[in-house]
Amino acid sequence: MTAGAVGAGDRRDGVPAASRVAGVVVNYESGPALARCVADLRAAELGELVVVDNGSTDGSLAAAEAAVPGVEVVVPGRNLGYGAAVNRGVAATSARFVLVCNPDLEVPPEAVGALVDALEADPGCALVGPLIRTPEGGRYPSARRFPSMVDAAGHALLGLFAPDNRFTRSYQRSELDDGSVEVRHADWVSGACFLVRRTDFEAVGGFDESYFMYAEDVDLCWRLGRVGRTVTYAPTAEVTHLQGRSTDRHPYRMILEHHRSLLRFASRSSSGWRTVLLPLVAVGVAVRAGLACLARATGS
Repeated sequence: MTAGAVGAGDRRDGVPAASRVAGVVVNYESGPALARCVADLRAAELGELVVVDNGSTDGSLAAAEAAVPGVEVVVPGRNLGYGAAVNRGVAATSARFVLVCNPDLEVPPEAVGALVDALEADPGCALVGPLIRTPEGGRYPSARRFPSMVDAAGHALLGLFAPDNRFTRSYQRSELDDGSVEVRHADWVSGACFLVRRTDFEAVGGFDESYFMYAEDVDLCWRLGRVGRTVTYAPTAEVTHLQGRSTDRHPYRMILEHHRSLLRFASRSSSGWRTVLLPLVAVGVAVRAGLACLARATGS
């Protein structure tokens, strides 16, 4: 049986695949998208389902509770950031596998089974990400490389205004647009949606809470790799990401958080002679943040 043939209701050793999965959804001002996402995950028949609400005031949490009665809710009392909220959600569950989701995702039930299949097929794999579609149906580049210094610089300077440049294509793995359904190794996958083994997630301490938003997924995958575990990309599982429902409320803060996180990860992951280049990296990140704010302001 292939990964794509396995749905949420399929059984292994008499136990439904999805029943061994805990879903963790982090919500912040996501509007009606949250209720749709939680309904999708309930339809997938997950063993556990938790929403962590980071201080929303838009009524999204109440709407989700009304749409899906009985969903477990964790309310930290303030906006902890994405990774810290996921950690609280994982701590509130006990299933063997954890499916981490943004609230603005559409998750077909069969996607959960495909992710479970991909993870169980490879004992050395700690974490697997699905193919993420944009609302228009295109492939979002969710499986990426840890970029070389050259690719990182090229992507940083050209990616905003010339996204088809060779540095960005290399970093974002444009070869994955080939339509293949083969499960492949990835350096890291997007934190918008992934399935992880609880034992591996807990072994590396979960998400690093010093990242408020962005790059916490890169950091998590990097730390898993450092302890000998692998990350894979399974295009047999497809989800759709509506994107930006909450970050659009504070675009310039999110741009700054993004680039601050990039600099934090660059500092953490650099060693040897690369540490000498960190001041130059800091300048490049600052320039890119300024360009991103300019692009936002001008709509380019």
